Amino acid sequence: MDYAAFLQLAGRGQPPPVALLHGPDPQLLDDALAAATRGLFRDAGEAALGREVFEGAETSVDDVVRSASTLPFMTGMRLVVVRRCQALSAKGAEALAAYARDPNTATSLLLLAEDSLAASRDRREHWLLGAIPAAAVVSLATRDARGAEAWLRQRAAAEGLTVSDEAARLLVQWVGEDGATLLGEARKAALAGGHDNRAVGVKEVTAVVGEHRLSGVFDLTRAVQRREAGTALRTLDRLLATEEPMRLLALLTADVRATIIVADLTARGQGAEQIARLVRKPPPVVDAIARGPAAAPAAVLARRLERCWEAELRVKSSGEPHAELTALVLDLCR
Repeated sequence: MDYAAFLQLAGRGQPPPVALLHGPDPQLLDDALAAATRGLFRDAGEAALGREVFEGAETSVDDVVRSASTLPFMTGMRLVVVRRCQALSAKGAEALAAYARDPNTATSLLLLAEDSLAASRDRREHWLLGAIPAAAVVSLATRDARGAEAWLRQRAAAEGLTVSDEAARLLVQWVGEDGATLLGEARKAALAGGHDNRAVGVKEVTAVVGEHRLSGVFDLTRAVQRREAGTALRTLDRLLATEEPMRLLALLTADVRATIIVADLTARGQGAEQIARLVRKPPPVVDAIARGPAAAPAAVLARRLERCWEAELRVKSSGEPHAELTALVLDLCR
């Protein structure tokens, strides 16, 4: 099942008996839960009676299965939700698999994981993917910058906000690609235009996000590209006082990806103007990347990208963000 199909079924009040949604996009997970709640319950009172929410790290599979097996009381259906279900103990795999094979038709069991559960270079496939039938698994698609812009415009439109193309581009540039953060900034930008304003343009985005944020991030990526470790570390310290570490990590990773693309296309003979349209940077910046200290053999650039992934994994695994980002910046400057 794909995400759009799940939303359609949930919105009609027909969510599947069991569904596992996983991927690093909390906003999509929140939207899925909201759609299922709206579809199943007429008002907040019904939702209070018919919906039960668990935290994966604070409950057991037996408790979840027991709740999902309970018949509704004063509602037509029950909705049982497990947030951060990736934290559930694997000891319950057999019990959950047995329930998924023969679920309670009066309950929709919704498992939400704020991380991809698929196998990767660093870990095996999560046990939940073996316990839940493949047809009931929804893998959230990852978005690049262009995809984030399109999603933001569509998601904001669902709330009655009109976000211009340029405003969406600036928000993704300045804030990053996290859905919840983007939507929150778009809402604040709309309010900057007045209480009843529903249009978000460059003026509103600039008023809320501020050009100084773009300047600070540009100072950091430029220092890294020039391998000016001292300047990069001082800029990082300044930014961490106000910025989310994951946003800075995402921007550093995106800059490394852009460097790889510039190097590859330059080697193929494409000009700065052509490359600039693809990587969404001004031609002089593209030329500076291609000729400056950031240029390196493909193997070195690939290792820089791997290093960004390693830092992301460590931060998400409870690593200290300031220390991990400092080590990453030093490595990227070497």
